[in-house]
Amino acid sequence: MGQRGGTGGSGATAHERTLVRILPVLLLVVGVVYDALTPPEFTAAPLFTAAPLIAAPFYSLLGTVLTGVAASVAVTVLHYGSSVGGHVEAITELLTVTTVAALAIFINRVVRRGNDRLAIARSIAEATQRAVLPQPDPRIGGLDLAARYEAAQADAFIGGDLYAVQDTPHGVRLIVGDVRGKGMGAVAAVAVVIGAFREAAEQETTLEAVAQRLERALAREGTRRDGLDAFEGFTTAVLAEIRVGDGCVRLVNRGHPEPLLLRGDGRLCVLSPSEPALPLGMGELGAWPDRADESEFPPGAMLLFYTDGLSEARDATGAFYDPATRLGGRIFPGREGPHTLLATLTQEVRRHTGGAATDDMALLAVRRPATGDGKATVESHVTGRD
Repeated sequence: MGQRGGTGGSGATAHERTLVRILPVLLLVVGVVYDALTPPEFTAAPLFTAAPLIAAPFYSLLGTVLTGVAASVAVTVLHYGSSVGGHVEAITELLTVTTVAALAIFINRVVRRGNDRLAIARSIAEATQRAVLPQPDPRIGGLDLAARYEAAQADAFIGGDLYAVQDTPHGVRLIVGDVRGKGMGAVAAVAVVIGAFREAAEQETTLEAVAQRLERALAREGTRRDGLDAFEGFTTAVLAEIRVGDGCVRLVNRGHPEPLLLRGDGRLCVLSPSEPALPLGMGELGAWPDRADESEFPPGAMLLFYTDGLSEARDATGAFYDPATRLGGRIFPGREGPHTLLATLTQEVRRHTGGAATDDMALLAVRRPATGDGKATVESHVTGRD
């Protein structure tokens, strides 16, 4: 689903992982030094016992076995060297270390099997990601595009946020949306919305008709779902249509955060709908005709579509990240502009939240090429505050 990166979660840093991996060796070394420099009544058995246990979840089977053997040998040699190898305390200590080492080997096998199952689950999630939210081509219908999905939960691949882009006989049509709920129910709804969009985008002559097709698709899905979702399931979405050569974009917004238009000179415009509308899937609350709003989309300008994972990202004080305020006066030129914009937003949101994002974030940037883009330098020029 484009580029992905976990903005949240509790994953260990590279330094922490390195420390954990060398910790068993450090424990063995410290244990040997401690036992060699202290009187016989002092023991380093806790250090020798801890070494194979710590190695179990992080080392290979061979590494865990070697750590256990090293701990047992160290205990034996140290007690033999101090002429107390036959004492009951020494034998008990050796039995304790060898027993824990055997237990560590068993734990290692359990962890490895769990990791194998996790790897299979991750591969399935990646396949689901590619099937449901495939990465759009960097150039569609003469437009430059970039998409990015940032999961709030570490190691998550897909949730309730969605995007899709399609080149149709009616122009380039796209959707960015956010399905209510979490888990597999939300993923199923995402598949329904994207499937209905791809079919309707090709067949319907107007963007308003595409929105109505999605409304009907979600209504059918709602009748198949049990419990609360059967009555309260909905999807916020913004649909767009960009026709080659007319210099404008048509938008239908169904309760979704307003897209932003970033002009080539740094000016920014929020594309608010002329009439507020309820999200898709809430048609039973009222009927009204969808009306597409038309806005200028000049050469060199860029459209940013996003979900509320961006606009509702909070810092430690509870302040929201405001993309309109942050991006005003900033320029992302050239064909790589969409990719640079999304990478910049991802980094800034990560800093803003301190890596503690609570919602997924889908981003889609679309740029209408300017004259002479083929020779333009693909370098981002970022000004303004962080």
